[in-house]
Amino acid sequence: MAGNGFSLGLEFDCGQGDRGKVKQPTILLVEDRDSLRRLLRRALEADGCHIEEAEDGLAGIEKIDRGTYDLVLTDLKLPGASGLEVLRACRKAQSKTPVVVMTAYGTVANAVEAMKLGAFDFLEKPVEVDDLLSLVRMALGNEEQDAALEAPGAPPIIGRHPELRTAVQLLRRVAGTESTVLLTGESGTGKELFARALHALSKRSTGPFVGVNCAALPESLMENELFGHEKGAFTGANRRHAGKFEVAKGGTLLLDEIGELALGVQAKILRVLEERTFERVGGSSTLHADIRLVAATNRDLQEMVSEGSFRADLYYRLEVFPLELPPLRRRLSDIPLLARHLLSRICERNGKALLVLTPEAETLLSEQPWPGNIRELANLLERASILTEGNRLDTPHLKPLMKVRSKDLQQHQLRQALVDSNGNKRAAAQALGISYRTLLRRVRLFDLEGFPTYRD
Repeated sequence: MAGNGFSLGLEFDCGQGDRGKVKQPTILLVEDRDSLRRLLRRALEADGCHIEEAEDGLAGIEKIDRGTYDLVLTDLKLPGASGLEVLRACRKAQSKTPVVVMTAYGTVANAVEAMKLGAFDFLEKPVEVDDLLSLVRMALGNEEQDAALEAPGAPPIIGRHPELRTAVQLLRRVAGTESTVLLTGESGTGKELFARALHALSKRSTGPFVGVNCAALPESLMENELFGHEKGAFTGANRRHAGKFEVAKGGTLLLDEIGELALGVQAKILRVLEERTFERVGGSSTLHADIRLVAATNRDLQEMVSEGSFRADLYYRLEVFPLELPPLRRRLSDIPLLARHLLSRICERNGKALLVLTPEAETLLSEQPWPGNIRELANLLERASILTEGNRLDTPHLKPLMKVRSKDLQQHQLRQALVDSNGNKRAAAQALGISYRTLLRRVRLFDLEGFPTYRD
């Protein structure tokens, strides 16, 4: 793995074919204010860059269509065409060219939209020259990083895929604020990992990080878990108990699987977000909630709001800064990096000599859909590391485990289809895209007759 720092050099080696010379990186600067454009040009040229200029968005798009650039630096609000249109044009014509967007109108919505469109990062005006140069150096020297993010005190986030890098850049943007963050994504995509990195990069990093799995406790215990109780609040309450909002004081509180909370508890969390206060169960003293809240879910909260199972007012409080994590099947190119990292951690944790993945094994892993995402990949590698002798992990070690994995996945999908159809086998077969006869055979194979209720 590469070191923690980015490469800061702005010169590119052109090789022997160019007599060993180095080529200046060429930057397209799209800015309508003459004075700012001249200032930025002087600073970038002094740092070793060659600058081409455009005075409006349309001129910038024309240059992008005609030329090739190592980086595009564009204002967001431009005459002719907006900075977002410049960004879209660059993504279409030069998909690998990093784009940095500047704006004096730096709202969260603009930042999120720019990052989702593929911007490398976002700078607010007035632009600090040192910050700009640091960001340009990162953008031009970033490709060799195996870790998208390494924050002290948090596990590294591994990968180079643009979707992952976008999520990491958004995380960097919001980390230094007190804004509530909503992490969304499928199970196993690393939502807790992102929450820990967010905490590590925040002003609250010296405080505690406290996580609560909202799906792990029944409704009757959740209020007590979150807010605590006073002595004598109920039978068996022999002493005062501090809840998670209290334990996380000065730090970050992660509410994982927040979509599983009952409506009554949702109302109490809404009050904490609005008033920053709460009471212990059975208590009358009002306590201050000195926490930064991060919520995570693999469910569609907007759809739950429409169904009435999630409060709309709480949803809008949580969605101050939404951050979606891509599933592993959308960043398959990261699997070799990720698998090597996971395998080294697994071997270290289990006291085993380091196993080396063969290129053939990396290719095999990269061809899988991984519906369970990173968690599923890690589980497979751990089983393989336990069963493998020697110092190499090859395809013969992985294929038998993948067959077992395929059977486990088939059973999980069948159980879910039967639950969704309330036991209606014909509806479940249709949902799975298999024949009724095939479904009956699988029901017998997995001993699921009568699950969850008996219906034909």
